[in-house]
Amino acid sequence: MKIKSLYITSLEPYSGTLFIGMGFMDILRRKVKNIAFFRPVVLSKEEDNITSFMLKYYKLDMTIEQALGFTLDEVKSAAAKGKLSELTQSLITKFKEFEQRYDFIICEGIERSLLPATFDFDINLEFAKHLGTPVVNIINGKERETEQIAEAVNIEANIIKNSDCTHFNTFINRLNIDTLKELKTNKKELFQTSVPIYMLPEAEDLNSPTIEDIRNALKCKFVFGKKEDLRRVVKQIRIISTTIDTMLTFLKEGDLIITGGDRSDIILAAIMANNSGAYPMIAGILLSGNVLPKSSFLKLIEGFPKISIPILSSEGDTISTLMKTKDIQPQIKPANERKIALMSGLFNKYVKINEIEKNIDAANAPAAMTPIMFEHTLFERARQNRQRIVLPESNDDRILRASEILLRRDVADIILLGKPEDVAQRASSLGIDIKKATVIEPEKSTFMEQYIYDFYELRKSKGITFEQAREIMQDCSYFGTMMVYKGDADGMVSGAVHTTSDTIRPALQIIKTKPGISIISSIFFMCLDTKVLVYGDCAVNKDPSAEELAQIAISSADTAKSFGIEPKVAMLSYSTGDSGSGEEVEKVRLAAKLAKKSHPGLLIEGPIQYDAAIDPIVAKTKLPDSKVAGNASVFVFPDLNTGNNTYKAVQRSSNALAIGPVLQGLKKPVNDLSRGCLVADIVNTVVITAIQAAQIKTEQ
Repeated sequence: MKIKSLYITSLEPYSGTLFIGMGFMDILRRKVKNIAFFRPVVLSKEEDNITSFMLKYYKLDMTIEQALGFTLDEVKSAAAKGKLSELTQSLITKFKEFEQRYDFIICEGIERSLLPATFDFDINLEFAKHLGTPVVNIINGKERETEQIAEAVNIEANIIKNSDCTHFNTFINRLNIDTLKELKTNKKELFQTSVPIYMLPEAEDLNSPTIEDIRNALKCKFVFGKKEDLRRVVKQIRIISTTIDTMLTFLKEGDLIITGGDRSDIILAAIMANNSGAYPMIAGILLSGNVLPKSSFLKLIEGFPKISIPILSSEGDTISTLMKTKDIQPQIKPANERKIALMSGLFNKYVKINEIEKNIDAANAPAAMTPIMFEHTLFERARQNRQRIVLPESNDDRILRASEILLRRDVADIILLGKPEDVAQRASSLGIDIKKATVIEPEKSTFMEQYIYDFYELRKSKGITFEQAREIMQDCSYFGTMMVYKGDADGMVSGAVHTTSDTIRPALQIIKTKPGISIISSIFFMCLDTKVLVYGDCAVNKDPSAEELAQIAISSADTAKSFGIEPKVAMLSYSTGDSGSGEEVEKVRLAAKLAKKSHPGLLIEGPIQYDAAIDPIVAKTKLPDSKVAGNASVFVFPDLNTGNNTYKAVQRSSNALAIGPVLQGLKKPVNDLSRGCLVADIVNTVVITAIQAAQIKTEQ
């Protein structure tokens, strides 16, 4: 899939993120109609001038509220409470809505220098990774030596790479023209990155405030002049308290003169110098101390129709006014036509526009899938096709807490088995709201008699009597499984209290396996930093035969595919290819042959060692011609001992999110929980069960 977004970020302040953002916006406007501008993190939602400018100048079809994510304070608070992933989920949801509505999204990050020292990561790169958008980084080259700039470029390229982000290109901005030439001349020797690098010179007018910037920052009075005079650029600031002769000697183009309001002589001389044509044009006059000229003087200068010079008045004394003025950073406003024209001219002159256009057209969206992205995808799929999931263990507080989350997130209709008054009382004592859940007491249910009869009919050939069927159906696991079988629920999740066999046995007796599949097996979704792998079977079958192992591989591949993961199946062993022998290796070799024979279109490799399956470098050595080696997405373990230990080792040592076990092979979905499961595990398992249910309905 082609890219639909770019994330512009800088480590340092005043690097020109707006400048670069405008450059990309101008490029994209030639190609696409609907463009969004999005800032995931800002200092303040009330005073974000960059977003205000972009929305107004480019007439974007969105509001300020839509274009902004969270404030930095909100991000810090979420991080301190361990809720950064929830905040990220919200950003992903908003971003995905943008992807549906707009043709392209320009994201702009917050400067890294503004982030607290307690953050040992760049929040911009974290968000770019989770949003799946390539990164455009900007280096501030102002007052830096060539070697310093090259070092900054190389270090940041490594940071982006190590953050598992896609690096689109780099801009070095605000360069001295001689440094720019030197960097271009020695580009190959200096830069250790293959991404395109574009260099832009410092433009004095862009980095100088206007009279309006100063007026707004100091809250000055506008004493004299025309509104358009406020756009004048201030290049330097001078305190004038000397004689007129001395003042005229030092005047320079773009001066802002700071003087007292009682110095009518200096004010008049500056005005006359500006209109004489014999002296440089000054930008304006700033009167300090909140002292204004006499009304008679103002009447005098107002009488000259051709005089046009902005005069402001500030409350502070001369020195404090000077210091405050020097700290003012320039703002680009839609009305700053001269600055905008200069920015456009510089970008077009120094940047290879056609190259960027081609790179945008050619670039594919990052293939990375982070745990947060995967969870978001799961929730969205479940939400779009809501299913009814029965939870038979309502006597467990974790089940009730998970039910509230699922109902609040609107991803499934929840059916709880238990006495309604007991469930309501316990929910109230926990302070949770599960009123939207359906609570069924099996013993009093109108379904019970029919379920007893149906179970008897299913199992009478196995020697079950009608009375035995009645007794068995009092078990909530059997009742819930029968609900799924009869279509009164679409799936079931159990195991927080009951054992795995308590969950699987009713499913085997009532729902049964899919055609061609003789065993129930399981997989875990192993969510690593930037990809999701499928591990099977790590929870159910202790020592499967070659035939059963082949079926586990096929079921695991089907599960992977149904969840958007392209199945490339590695059937694992302690040997790769023909390098080893032994009973265990031969079992895996036969299983791979059987799976390939029954599903010739499926990419399967086995026997293969884990390192050869996942590492492209090792794969080139051990199985250079394999389409699976080095790129496997589905890992089938030879036995439960190996699988269970491996998934737990990966989970704990790499901080991976393990979602599962997910049962597979049944005609309708029933999933098992670990008795040590967390509320989040229950939530994820219910969501997966809902997706499985929807998938099965689609296939029928």
